[in-house]
Amino acid sequence: MKKTFPVIIILITLSLLGLFFLQSSWLNNLLEVTEIQLQSKIDKAVGEKVVIELSKDIYSTQRLRVPRRGGLAIKPDFHLYMSRTPTVEDKFTLQEVDEKIKQALVNEGLQNIKYEFAIANSNGDYEMMSKSYETEYWDTINNKPRVYVIVPENAADLDGAFAFERIILVVPDFKKQVWSSLKWVLLGAAIFMLIIIAAFYVTISSLLNQKKLSEIKSDFINNMTHEFKTPLATISLAVDAIRNEKVQADPEKMRYFSGIIKEENIRMNKHVETILQAALMEKQELKLNLEELHAHDVVQHALDNYQLQLQDKKAVVELLLNAKNDSVMADEVHFTNLISNLIDNAIKYSKENLLIKISTHSTNNHIVIRIEDNGIGMNKESVKRIFEKFYRAHTGNLHNVKGFGLGMSYVKTVIDAHKGRIKVESTVGKGSAFTIEMPLKK
Repeated sequence: MKKTFPVIIILITLSLLGLFFLQSSWLNNLLEVTEIQLQSKIDKAVGEKVVIELSKDIYSTQRLRVPRRGGLAIKPDFHLYMSRTPTVEDKFTLQEVDEKIKQALVNEGLQNIKYEFAIANSNGDYEMMSKSYETEYWDTINNKPRVYVIVPENAADLDGAFAFERIILVVPDFKKQVWSSLKWVLLGAAIFMLIIIAAFYVTISSLLNQKKLSEIKSDFINNMTHEFKTPLATISLAVDAIRNEKVQADPEKMRYFSGIIKEENIRMNKHVETILQAALMEKQELKLNLEELHAHDVVQHALDNYQLQLQDKKAVVELLLNAKNDSVMADEVHFTNLISNLIDNAIKYSKENLLIKISTHSTNNHIVIRIEDNGIGMNKESVKRIFEKFYRAHTGNLHNVKGFGLGMSYVKTVIDAHKGRIKVESTVGKGSAFTIEMPLKK
């Protein structure tokens, strides 16, 4: 696992970078193609359809021609009316031209395109222009202007040279409108990319969890081996001593060594019970036998069970049981074990001159039990992970702390089963405080 994990991380990272590169390349190509397509549609709509429609209306009026006769003489009754080719301005209003452009764009599927336009003659003078045309026309960085010459379908039918008019169309924020036309495609691509990243994240998380579980498993096996090996070795020595004839002849020594065997047997049974409890919690089979209990009695009973250890540590215990209401509905065994685990932790992770302070107070709905010590304390990482199964806080130079790392996990499970809460506060070198909130009996 140690060797393959970095390789997997590198491969996944390279895959992600490759996908980002391909997506970027694809996006650039898509933008270029979309720009060309959009420009082509605009040219087709305005440069072909609108221009042809306007030219038909404008150039359908033929100019009057002077008839050729044999001489230069013209009869007195002949009136010569010279006519000019009409302009777009003569034939249409600004709104009518705008409607033609808009309809042509809609026919090409560009109903959402924004534009400004003007009609100019051959001299560059404007005959008509839309409201924001002039402002948009001069913004050549963001906007895209297009010029379309209005010519008749068959310019050869007209005599002489004509000065043709032009449609000047400006598409404001051309790039932005291209992006807007691709918003659903880009959104879909982004969603699928996020799904792929999420899949990679889940994969990495799973690998990290597996690595973590593997390390925890190794630590657990090492701890369990040590915890069982020590009492087994002690029992073996005690049995060997009992077999000695001198010991057998001395009833006092026989009681001493048989007592050691009994104590170590109890110790091993406790370890087995702890592991079985962990297995039950893993299967979520923790069953509670709820009954009315007085929390102060439970605390006092749990504390009494640790009198020998407290005396051995020369510890001072301060009891401030001030809760006016301490009646709770709880499982006596599990609730007692919960308090016992916290007291046991305070003793195990203690320094010289151990001080344990247990205080209670009640609120409207809860009893609050606080267990403080002046022990070695924990760092932020340990506080964060204290309730994880098999996790054991680093004890520095303290080597006599034994266990499987299941105590605090059990505490959290019992608290949750009773619909209570637990909070941890700790400072390295100054001690720890566990605050429990248990619902009061209603």
